[in-house]
Amino acid sequence: MTSERDREKELEHRERILREREIELRLREMESNIHATDAAFHQTVKHQPKNSQKPWMKKVILGGKLFVLGVVALVAVRIASVLAGFIIVTILVWMCYKLFFDSKKTNL
Repeated sequence: MTSERDREKELEHRERILREREIELRLREMESNIHATDAAFHQTVKHQPKNSQKPWMKKVILGGKLFVLGVVALVAVRIASVLAGFIIVTILVWMCYKLFFDSKKTNL
């Protein structure tokens, strides 16, 4: 009985060793595929049309757009502040009128 158990253990041990070797072999194959230097190398070149603008001209246009956006933002803030001031003054005048000048006629 012990010989059968020993034999089974020995077989399991050999199978485990064989599986480990197969796994190591597969890993080596995968690693060699990853690090293969036989891959073709193609140099790419950016396509530029013949009538394209110069690089500094693109930067000038972008700067101009940014400047115009800043001016528009400042004008919008200025208009919003004037409008808010007008609304606040209107509400204050209306409240003063209601508090002090509106007649309270009560018919009892």
